[in-house]
Amino acid sequence: MRSIPCAKCRKECSAEFLGTYLLVLFGAGSVIISELTRGVTALVFVACIFGGTVALVILLLGKHSGAHINPAVTLAHVFAGKTKTELILPYLCFQALGGIIAAFTLRLFFLSQSVMPANLGSTELAVGVTPLYGVLLEAIGTFLLCSAALTATFYVREPIRQAALVGGTLSLLILLIGNLTGASFNPARSIGPALSSGHWNNILVYLIGPLMGALLASIPFRMSRQETKPEPPLCSC
Repeated sequence: MRSIPCAKCRKECSAEFLGTYLLVLFGAGSVIISELTRGVTALVFVACIFGGTVALVILLLGKHSGAHINPAVTLAHVFAGKTKTELILPYLCFQALGGIIAAFTLRLFFLSQSVMPANLGSTELAVGVTPLYGVLLEAIGTFLLCSAALTATFYVREPIRQAALVGGTLSLLILLIGNLTGASFNPARSIGPALSSGHWNNILVYLIGPLMGALLASIPFRMSRQETKPEPPLCSC
């Protein structure tokens, strides 16, 4: 850990790793379960698992790292001026690592099978959804998710309300967009299952869309932060 960038942020990086691991393990795992059971409420089940996991991680690990557990959310916080720039690389690396290890943990359960259900929870576009439309949907969803996360960080004090706001927003977005793009809004969530299953279809959609959404979401918060900065005192000399 001493060799990583920002060697003093071991606690923060460990929290981001564990939080992202849990998100992908339970979230992608819920996609696999819904594929195997094919229940009529499958999307509701997936939405509740993802949103509930995010809420739980915020409550348990938020005090250590802010519980971003999403490269897009980290970028939004950095661009909004709420997270230090030097934390970008450590956070992104450990988020990606957590997502990848979680996805390979899921793969252990299906080593003996020739076909991996739901491509181990990989995100993919629905039939008829073009990559361009997919990028747009992922950008809109990430914009709303990052806006909720930034609102929770800037204006909400109580961890329970922060967890409810961000987790509830993610659940609602999955219900609205999940049948179209898989509702990733999180590159680490998409990269992990894609790597473990070898299913890389339209992976750029889940990289470009969230990046665009995160950048757009950070703009109003950065502007409001700059407007509230006190003006430097006039020189009296």
